[in-house]
Amino acid sequence: MSEHDVERRFKDLPVEEQRAFLASMGEPWRDYDPIQPSGTNWKRVLERIWAPVAALIGIAVKFGFLIFKFFGIFISVGAYALIWGWKFGVGFVLLILVHEMGHFVAAKLQGLDVTLPMFIPFVGAYVLIKNQPRDPWHNSLIALAGPAAGSVAAAACWAAAGDSQLLMALAYAGFLLNLINLFPAGWFDGGAVYRAFQLARRTRSGAAVPIGVLYIGLIVLLVAAMWATHVPQHRL
Repeated sequence: MSEHDVERRFKDLPVEEQRAFLASMGEPWRDYDPIQPSGTNWKRVLERIWAPVAALIGIAVKFGFLIFKFFGIFISVGAYALIWGWKFGVGFVLLILVHEMGHFVAAKLQGLDVTLPMFIPFVGAYVLIKNQPRDPWHNSLIALAGPAAGSVAAAACWAAAGDSQLLMALAYAGFLLNLINLFPAGWFDGGAVYRAFQLARRTRSGAAVPIGVLYIGLIVLLVAAMWATHVPQHRL
């Protein structure tokens, strides 16, 4: 008879006979089954861990855009501060913010549905216009409003600089940033202006000339401002 059979037959006995048998063997009576040691149930452990992890992943996917929308500016400050120090990082991000607010205000003045600026560290920021106008003049005004506002912000740093190399460096960086954005290709503001200019020429809307004048004039001013605010290396 196996040990399993003995245990099964013992459990089939009435409680009083079980007590008497154990007493004769010098064993204590227990009215419960003793806890048997067992190995870790990794399947159950993983099931318990997976539920909260899956919930966190779901929240991150669902609300990740909110993190960038509301905290992206602070993440950007931290990212730039790691390279150039926190003072320059804050100033540089504020220059980007003013640039994007230029687009935002110009779109709002036209009655368009536009989002607040959203920041992506080391890339920049952007606004989304859900009902973008199709006429070249208004498109070019929105595209040029960003570099124009950013240039004003950089000029304010220049005017307030005095002997401050930090503000002078921010002014130069601001002028450079907005000049780069006027590059006439791709997703740059200059690309949007170039496409609006070409559309104005094809449709003969009469907006081609003022668009060209504003575009070239802003480039000339930015180049001149960069030349004036350049900080020689021996002064750093």
